[in-house]
Amino acid sequence: MDTALRVLGILPRIDWVALVFFCTAWAGYAIFARHHGRRDSLLDTTNRVRRQWMLQTTYREPRVVDGMIIQNLSTSPSFFASTTILIIGGLLAVFGAADKAHDIARELPFAARTTELVFDFKLMFLLGVFIYAFFRFTWSMRQYTFGALLIAAAPDAQQFLDEGLSRDEFADKAGRIVGMAAETFNDGLRAYYFSFAVAGWFFSPYVFLVASAGVVWILYQREFHSDVLAVLSS
Repeated sequence: MDTALRVLGILPRIDWVALVFFCTAWAGYAIFARHHGRRDSLLDTTNRVRRQWMLQTTYREPRVVDGMIIQNLSTSPSFFASTTILIIGGLLAVFGAADKAHDIARELPFAARTTELVFDFKLMFLLGVFIYAFFRFTWSMRQYTFGALLIAAAPDAQQFLDEGLSRDEFADKAGRIVGMAAETFNDGLRAYYFSFAVAGWFFSPYVFLVASAGVVWILYQREFHSDVLAVLSS
């Protein structure tokens, strides 16, 4: 009990409220987007396009274009994974000079005056967000590799006819793999969005609260009410 009270005493009450709200907002939106998004989200709409793409792949011979597209798609998570490593390295470097970083943060306009322990806690939390993003980006890269393997192992276009193989079955499987890669990449991008909210925590827990709600609103608008979605759905 005493240990729990000491842990809770690290942050002021308003900071704990902001932190719980942030975690609830992130997890809640992810669950909402995963379930509600099965019907009318940007990801679901593009997944239908991916499935159609994989169906068209079964008619093409050779499939050089499809391999090039998969390779091009995998460059995005690769770029972000490399960038995230640099960010993680930078945050670890800040830990090495935490006292100086804390002094600099105290000089920022409107920044909250906190102890060095609280500053380190916020920094560690931000580091955790980027570590999560790194794992999602690298997993997305591997999933795109699995999609490339499926395309490479697909029967020849004539073989589908000669052996009575199901084009739809292949399109469902390959489209789902590529869609999972895109969904995982989306998780990593979402972590980047929420990292901006965590950055607001260094100024004030109230900024943290507002920024967390703002990120959810921006993500919702882009994934469910964007102009791109309207065009793809038309």
